[in-house]
Amino acid sequence: MGPDNLAHGNHFSVMAKPIGPSCNLDCAYCYYTEKNRLYPDTRRFRMDDETLEIFIRDYIAASDGREITFSWQGGEPTLLGRSFFRRVVELEQLYCPKGKTIRNALQTNGTLLNGAWAAFLKEHDFLVGLSIDGPRPLHDRYRATRRGAATFETVLAALRLLRDTDVAFNTLTVVHRGNALQGRKVYRFLRDEGVRFMQFIPLVERQMSDGALAGPENLDGEPAAKRAPWATPPQAFGTFLCAVFDEWVRRDVGTVFVQMFDDQLGRWLNEPQGLCVFSEHCGQCLAVEHNGDLYACDHYVYPEYRLGNIATKPLREMASSPPQMRFGGDKQDSLPKCCTECPFLFACNGGCPKHRFQAAADGEAGLNYLCPSYKRYFSHTGPYMRKMAELLNAGRPPAEIMKLSR
Repeated sequence: MGPDNLAHGNHFSVMAKPIGPSCNLDCAYCYYTEKNRLYPDTRRFRMDDETLEIFIRDYIAASDGREITFSWQGGEPTLLGRSFFRRVVELEQLYCPKGKTIRNALQTNGTLLNGAWAAFLKEHDFLVGLSIDGPRPLHDRYRATRRGAATFETVLAALRLLRDTDVAFNTLTVVHRGNALQGRKVYRFLRDEGVRFMQFIPLVERQMSDGALAGPENLDGEPAAKRAPWATPPQAFGTFLCAVFDEWVRRDVGTVFVQMFDDQLGRWLNEPQGLCVFSEHCGQCLAVEHNGDLYACDHYVYPEYRLGNIATKPLREMASSPPQMRFGGDKQDSLPKCCTECPFLFACNGGCPKHRFQAAADGEAGLNYLCPSYKRYFSHTGPYMRKMAELLNAGRPPAEIMKLSR
């Protein structure tokens, strides 16, 4: 498995948003910049030192395993500067018990990275997630600065900087309307740039008539919520994954790691789910905002899913609270009948609940928008995955797996 699969070591993880929705880019499809509406009186989003210390102390205390991973996201977390993350490292060292290892993962758009950043990230063994949507025209279609300038050249330079300075990194590619039918081109571009660990995330968003993104209150598929113009069509994500898989399985097994393939192979090996969207239950991947507010999930940062604030309630207590337990259990309880009878339920578990706004063929609500994509992907890759699992269980090397498609 790739470095993006680092174990958290506890029964839940928390994605930290230390700068909230603040970002130096204006990506057309971003779902997080509008979260400033939750804090209308806030002009400067920045986690203060007291909140940071509480979070680090309590998250370490709530972690049971030997490895503890902190995930720093945004907005754009590098806007906080290296001084903020030096303080992060200091506090982690202060509260880390003997016998435990702390790791850090930083998701960034890469536009502010330079030699000094690379040296810091390398010194402190940060895993960097770099957002890049493919070669120039595919990346620049939706990812621009606030002045509308293209960002591809800057991000590509950041990728090469991380690669050439030996900073651990993976790429995160949003699969949107503009690149969904270009899976092979995107994959080859990343691979040829030396990327060895890749994540592909489908863009599923709907808009209300006023332009705001639809939230969980619109899961019944009401007509007022329509697919956003940049969202991937329901079948296209499957087309993208199959194109990537066909290229990968012919020549790159064992040398390039794709998060989706790693996760699905794990299911054929009867291992626990690695991706929360395919887990049987939700509620294990929470999000903390700049002011310490804790939410049920990064995709559910809405007032009704606020669990409390870490300054007034223990983190572990909120993570195991009755509302959060109900949130986690609802994923299985709300599956439509067609999902419970699907041969791919073991791999998909209905997908992310936020994407369940379609009606099934019999009219029952709650079908995942990406169901056509998942079915295509699972049926296409299933025979390979099954054989790979057999070979791995028999102790055969990756080279033997690559012969499957030749």
